[in-house]
Amino acid sequence: MADGVPDILGRSFRYSLRAIRLYQYLQRRKDGAGWVLGRQFLRSATSVGACIQEAQGSESRQDFIHKLGIAQKEARESLYWLRLLTESGLVVQKRLTPLIQETNELIAILTAIILKCKKR
Repeated sequence: MADGVPDILGRSFRYSLRAIRLYQYLQRRKDGAGWVLGRQFLRSATSVGACIQEAQGSESRQDFIHKLGIAQKEARESLYWLRLLTESGLVVQKRLTPLIQETNELIAILTAIILKCKKR
């Protein structure tokens, strides 16, 4: 339905894989706060790709936009958890900077796709 969707599908899938690896890293650290924040991030980060995938079967343009909007919200939530992990000192900023950058880029791409679909 929208330009750029096939690219965002693959990108969001790889993002989910990175979320899994971060969660596994936090699990090895045996820090209760890290486990909780890591689980929250894992849920929202993997939901981004799931919502984008679900949008592929949307029943209308409005449904497509709605599902991508949910993916966008999940990406914003993911950014929140990453910021908490960094600011709390649970994970050094240098380790999360690329993931934070990718999250911001996913948000920007989703926003652009949504706006383009709304203009049509």
